[in-house]
Amino acid sequence: MKLALGTVQFGLNYGISNQGGQVSREDAKGILALARLHGIDTLDTAIGYGESESCLGDVGVAGFKVITKLPSLPENTPNVDKWVSDQIQGSLQRLGVKSLYAVLLHRSEQLVGNTGNALAQSLKSLKVTGVVQKIGVSIYAPSELDRIMDTRLIDIVQAPFNLIDQRLQTSGWLQRLHDSGVEVHARSAFLQGLLLMRPASIPEKFKRWLPLLSDYHHWLNTTQVSAASACVGFVQSFPQIVRVVVGVDDLQQLQQLIVASKTDFRGNWPLIGSDNELLINPSNWNVL
Repeated sequence: MKLALGTVQFGLNYGISNQGGQVSREDAKGILALARLHGIDTLDTAIGYGESESCLGDVGVAGFKVITKLPSLPENTPNVDKWVSDQIQGSLQRLGVKSLYAVLLHRSEQLVGNTGNALAQSLKSLKVTGVVQKIGVSIYAPSELDRIMDTRLIDIVQAPFNLIDQRLQTSGWLQRLHDSGVEVHARSAFLQGLLLMRPASIPEKFKRWLPLLSDYHHWLNTTQVSAASACVGFVQSFPQIVRVVVGVDDLQQLQQLIVASKTDFRGNWPLIGSDNELLINPSNWNVL
């Protein structure tokens, strides 16, 4: 199964459509059990996701490939190698594991900054010692890849990709990564929940994109495809994408996404792609 379970909700109250708040330990245990049952084998977390790593450690992650992310390297860090080692050892302890499938950087540009070489060497050491299998980056825009792929360090790229934000494919980077043997993980399939919201529930600040969103909902009504099935199905339709990272607030949502991932849609996808950074980058939504 292409689905991977994002666990930011296990540590924070996250997402524009999140109505339930942070996932409890009990609910997290049930979610992971259902994920195992349906062949979901990858968990995505981060040091910066509040209590997410601790929650996963308490619940138990046996049998899962665990991916975590490093926070930004502080400026003027005197010993980069020690900082990386301390961060990873903290993650291993919280997660209750001896090794990780992958470690990703939240800020890819730090690989080419003043401490880029030291950071790269520290990450390579993690692979040499077997603490992690793969090194990667979590990016916000494909343009970030123009600066870092020459480092030949990257095994995994996690990037936003959905019916509206199709830059990874239109930029040509999706195919280039695949051809280079880089594992591509797509996140934000639902654009942080916006693509799952009913028209009447969409916040006023998004009304400027009402024509685009109306076209999307008209397509859903015409094709009789659920929003979840459309969002997951679109991303899964690209063979270059290895995993689709999805987050859930409760067990029912995961059940719905598992069903959605198995929906076989063979029609034409709606033409609603946009390059507008105010819409496709949720970090900009607070200025709307």
